[in-house]
Amino acid sequence: MSNLNKLDFTDLEVFGRNYLKWVQDVKLHLTTKGIRATIKASTYDKLVDEAKKANAMIFIQRYIHDALQTDYLVEEDPRTLWLALVDRFDHQKDIYLPEARHNWQHLRFQDFKSVNEYNSEVC
Repeated sequence: MSNLNKLDFTDLEVFGRNYLKWVQDVKLHLTTKGIRATIKASTYDKLVDEAKKANAMIFIQRYIHDALQTDYLVEEDPRTLWLALVDRFDHQKDIYLPEARHNWQHLRFQDFKSVNEYNSEVC
């Protein structure tokens, strides 16, 4: 089995504040390991073997908060765990995106005391 030491990204928090970043990190890592198909919709052409499913399941469980691990203890398939987490946290796009768009559209240079503050807010 490959090295499953903790990587540089953080665990998924209980309330999901870091969900969007966590999803990106997990998808990229599963892609590099060649096991991203374990969380995608299954197709009849490509059946994923149990070793890859177990590896993906271990990885996903390792990077979620302990309370979430307890909540989803009965999940045995990485696809069903992934869908359960999507159902629980994916609404954040609907909450944060309109606010971010509004802030971006109403960002004005004159509202800041210095160019550095403006650049910091833009970034």
